[in-house]
Amino acid sequence: MKAPLISLIEQALANLRNAGTLPGDAATAYVLERAKNREHGDFATNVALALAKPARSNPRALAQALVAALPQNTLLQKVDIAGPGFINFFLSPVAYHEEMRHALDQGPRYGSNRLAAGRKTVVEYVSANPTGPLHIGHGRAGAVGDSIARLLTVSGADVAREFYYNDAGVQIENLARSTQARARGCKPGDADWPADAYNGDYIGDVAQAYLRGDSVAFENHVVAGAKNPDDLDAIRQFAVAYLRREQNADLAAFGVKFDNYYLESSLYQDGKVEETVRELIKHGHTYEDGGALWLRTTDFGDDKDRVMRKSDGTFTYFLPDVAYHLAKWQRGYTRAITELGADHHGSLMRVKAGLQALGTGIPKDYPEYVLHQMVTVMRGGEEVKLSKRAGSYVTLRDLIDEVGRDATRYFLIARKSDSQMVFDIDLARSQSNDNPVYYIQYAHARVCSVLRQLDERGLRWDRANGLAKLAQLDGEHETALMVEISRYPEVVEAAATSLEPHLIASYLRELAQALHTYYHAHQFLVDDVDVRDARIALAVAARQTIANGLDLLGVSAPEQM
Repeated sequence: MKAPLISLIEQALANLRNAGTLPGDAATAYVLERAKNREHGDFATNVALALAKPARSNPRALAQALVAALPQNTLLQKVDIAGPGFINFFLSPVAYHEEMRHALDQGPRYGSNRLAAGRKTVVEYVSANPTGPLHIGHGRAGAVGDSIARLLTVSGADVAREFYYNDAGVQIENLARSTQARARGCKPGDADWPADAYNGDYIGDVAQAYLRGDSVAFENHVVAGAKNPDDLDAIRQFAVAYLRREQNADLAAFGVKFDNYYLESSLYQDGKVEETVRELIKHGHTYEDGGALWLRTTDFGDDKDRVMRKSDGTFTYFLPDVAYHLAKWQRGYTRAITELGADHHGSLMRVKAGLQALGTGIPKDYPEYVLHQMVTVMRGGEEVKLSKRAGSYVTLRDLIDEVGRDATRYFLIARKSDSQMVFDIDLARSQSNDNPVYYIQYAHARVCSVLRQLDERGLRWDRANGLAKLAQLDGEHETALMVEISRYPEVVEAAATSLEPHLIASYLRELAQALHTYYHAHQFLVDDVDVRDARIALAVAARQTIANGLDLLGVSAPEQM
């Protein structure tokens, strides 16, 4: 509904330019937004205040001229001017009726837009070390990252979902030695147990599978256990494969999928890390000090220069990150979005500085980072800290098994990702209106129930007649529901622009509330055919909008509860 209103404003501005009221080169940056109180209109704009100076006009007088220049239309019922020159637009009932028609005509595509049309975009998320089961933080990353990818897809972007496997470095060495120790009969607490070993029971599972000679199939690869507890390289390969398969299974259970899997080890094998170092030296942003190679990141806004290659010849961890994001650019992704835990915050500036130092034309905001904060899991008013299998944290699989995929995904998305959150297991399991995902899904199921009852009574819903008779729905609750449905495309656009899927979660709760209120206030299967068809048309439009929004969150829309 916002787009046609903007079109009317632009036509009025063009009329004012043609009349000489506005100079032809006057900038037209202004704000059009939903009014906080519908008593003051549906939308409000500051366009007259924004253009008063270039027009050399009093803002209120310019607002009056702009209102007078609006073309004839069926969108507006009335227009008011408030204060120094704000313009308040009151939309006509016909405008809302047309939006309901649009929601039903578009179906699953309702709310989509062309905001990012055709832009080749890679969204990277989860990217866990293959050293253990996925924890709840990985779950939040998966829920947020997957929803961002969905939002950008419905906004027209050409999206690839990518998982970056940190399969090189000290963590993998610790994994291999932990598994080897278990294979040799050691366990946590024994004198020979490695100091930096992983202590979870899952390490014992990996070791036993290796000693049995099990084969692990994952992502078109098969790795077999060599059974030899002294072959550390074989143990390393098997343990990584075993845990990658387990993580993939957890993500599949969570409804999170990826198009690309990119291995950190491939950056070394393909020479991309060394190539990145050569290019940084070539562009003159490096120097040697104390036997180490430094990158002059202060040239690009960092608070101090950073070591790239240590005096022992090994690379610091941010350098392969620079090489990896360069590889994204070289693969043709003009936009890169990386979802990370907030504990990575300190490395973001140096990665961007490294990319700028390469001088390849990569934009300064490449990549865009979305950070998530920690999650505290509560049950019975007490914090749940440990999983027996993982040994030191709550696993994603634990939570899915406890409350289900839908509740897990919704709760992990429901708050803005950069804010800490509490995951209340008792609330997530409850079948009550206090549980937001249950409340939203129940709204969808209620409309499905109405349609089943319609069929059971041998009645028929005439969609065309219902849309034609929407004018009969002029009550408070019916109008409120139409207004709420009409907000959906704007919320999708805002969430996609800001990369904030929690906006969808919040909106769905408000829409569900409007639908539940409407449901309780009115009978649907009444004798008056026109009223019945119209009420069902409105309910089905709400159901479609809820289904579309839940899909953006990766949450199902059940027909029965």
